[in-house]
Amino acid sequence: MIGAYTRIEPIPAVAGRCVYSILKSEILLVLALLLAILGFEFEHVLLEGDRVYALFGAAVLVFAIVLVSMRVAHHAEVLAAKVGDPYGTMILTLSAVLVEVIILAIMMSGEEISPTLVRDTIYSAVMLDINGILGLAALLGGLKHGEQSYNDDSSRTYSVMILTAMGISMVVPEFVPAAKWHLYSAFTIVAMVTLYALFLKMQVGVHSYFFSYSYPKREGAEKHAPEDEPVVTSITILIVGVVIIGVLAEIMSGLLTAGLKGSGAPPVLAAIVVAAISASPEIMTAMRAALANRMQAVVNIALGASLSTVILTVPVMEAIALYTGQPFIMAMTPVQTVMVTITLIVAAINLNDGETNAIEGMTHFVLFATFVMLSMIGL
Repeated sequence: MIGAYTRIEPIPAVAGRCVYSILKSEILLVLALLLAILGFEFEHVLLEGDRVYALFGAAVLVFAIVLVSMRVAHHAEVLAAKVGDPYGTMILTLSAVLVEVIILAIMMSGEEISPTLVRDTIYSAVMLDINGILGLAALLGGLKHGEQSYNDDSSRTYSVMILTAMGISMVVPEFVPAAKWHLYSAFTIVAMVTLYALFLKMQVGVHSYFFSYSYPKREGAEKHAPEDEPVVTSITILIVGVVIIGVLAEIMSGLLTAGLKGSGAPPVLAAIVVAAISASPEIMTAMRAALANRMQAVVNIALGASLSTVILTVPVMEAIALYTGQPFIMAMTPVQTVMVTITLIVAAINLNDGETNAIEGMTHFVLFATFVMLSMIGL
């Protein structure tokens, strides 16, 4: 049309709209950042006040960390949707373990922290991942769909790796002389790194089919897949999210320690909090996968997170122990050893036929309830 023209908007206006769009979609991240600023400003006030104030502040910051973790998990899912399994669930579980390692490292750098915090957190994470997430997902999915299929090669590989890693790092240390702890810590680091390097080579190499399952194509099944979000944006927000979690964890650690001191709370409570924070995004992702009848994703998330927690957290924390010269207590208690043994035996029996059902889910969920009860009574 004569006289028609195209209006070219200034670049700053376009950039401004893009930033506004990102901030609008990341409102949870912005809220968590504001809570981090408030926590930094009022940390001393809360610490100098009554124990209730410290616990309230810690609870608010835990809530903020969960908000950030949800956004980290979302953008891990965005990347996962682009690369597919097994890479996708590997990105998701690694992001969760990264959150856990950051929180643990910050908490262990503080004063008056229990030397069993690392051990108890890893134990709690395994109970939460295998018995909590896998159990509830298989239960709900089984009630809705009946038997749910997955690749049993993945469950066997995960299970034997978890058993080996926990045996080396959390059972054998009970028999290592105190004078030789640094030698065994160095050995543990090498063993865990070697195990994970080989496992990673299998997971993304010639044995990658162990960790995937071909589901029938369903019309509209991928309608809500978040593949249209830019990769650069997701990676940037992942990095920003991890930084915010680190800041929040440092403030939360001091408040939680002050609030629990002398309260008579179970010693494992702080460890359960850390494990729950890192697993919170995985829980929602696994439930959605189970209800969508995609049990392979649940198996990869639950068992993959357990394996990653043990095989990646242990070498990092052992390296910190060697650097500081202060060993952590890594050997599990008799009750913890029994619970882990029962859990892995039940998992080996339940996950050996390529199908899950509600009964198998209930067995794991009852074990999770047992873990919660034992924790409440201080065992």
